[in-house]
Amino acid sequence: MSHLNTLFHSVDLGANLTLKNRIIMAPLTRSMADDNLVPTEAMAAYYGRRADAGLIISEATLVSQDGQGYPNTPGLYTQAQIDGWKTVTQRVHQNGGKIFAQIWHTGRVSHSIYHNGVLPMAPSAVPIVGHGHVPRTENLEYETPRVITKDEIKRVQNQFAIAAKNAIEAGFDGVEIHGANSYLIDEFLHWDTNRREDEYGGTVENMTRFLIEVIDQVKAAIPEGKVGLRLSPQAYINLEHDDRDKQVFDYLLPLLNQYDLAYVHTGMFADEPYEHLGGTVTQYIRQHYRGTLIASGGYSVESGAAAIENGDADLIAIGRPFIANPDFVEKVKQETALVEYNNDMLHELY
Repeated sequence: MSHLNTLFHSVDLGANLTLKNRIIMAPLTRSMADDNLVPTEAMAAYYGRRADAGLIISEATLVSQDGQGYPNTPGLYTQAQIDGWKTVTQRVHQNGGKIFAQIWHTGRVSHSIYHNGVLPMAPSAVPIVGHGHVPRTENLEYETPRVITKDEIKRVQNQFAIAAKNAIEAGFDGVEIHGANSYLIDEFLHWDTNRREDEYGGTVENMTRFLIEVIDQVKAAIPEGKVGLRLSPQAYINLEHDDRDKQVFDYLLPLLNQYDLAYVHTGMFADEPYEHLGGTVTQYIRQHYRGTLIASGGYSVESGAAAIENGDADLIAIGRPFIANPDFVEKVKQETALVEYNNDMLHELY
């Protein structure tokens, strides 16, 4: 295991939080909450069995009903949801683990069926190209979203702050702001989805404003060192590429250095090299951001360990293998063969 030893070094994440290893369980949407979007006992067992990870990042968790875009995804905006998550975090802590809540608003990646017939909100009224089918529905297509108003912007930003406070009440060790993968925050960061002409669009400074204001509100609600951020400069899922997008992240990433964040976490496709970025997404973020960096998106333990040893990242997040292998960390340590993940496992809890 000598080439993987680096994964089993402890690391100080700040805010008096020390991780026992550098293997992170990536957020994995499972749609296993009940119909009131309350975490279940099965979810507590699921996360508890994976507490050997240095840090678990929860499945994406809604800051409000307005943010829902998938069935049975948990929330952090009602007392019942807070209480449900308490069972989860207690189980993880009893088993010696640490867990952050990933807080989330889906933006236009949603449908009016989740909002009593009201269209989902987005920075601009731009539909997903080809619309596409809404997951786990009977052939519904995405709709053209309505433009989020300035009053709604303030309300949603406050919902992120409230969700962060609720997460701490529920026993989470911190929160991760989901600013990636074409959901609401990420929609403000890309020219295809942000065509606004007010202070939230039109320039790189304006396009980052929504996220920066979310960070400011969240860090006013909970200690700054308990706040992580996920970004995906190159994850073109449900949005169209625009060469100008890189300029937005060229501006945003150095700006994050003024904060004492727990970490920045790369989104999807982060292990692939891109000529216009000068390397992988992980390497690109590392060029601009000086804080703790979690590499995620296609990494194996071997490539993740190499990224850490090369100085490209500090931690490595692993996703689907954790579904098939609750004892993933121990198997890596003992060099035991892993169970291969397949899509039939996605809707089962192990």
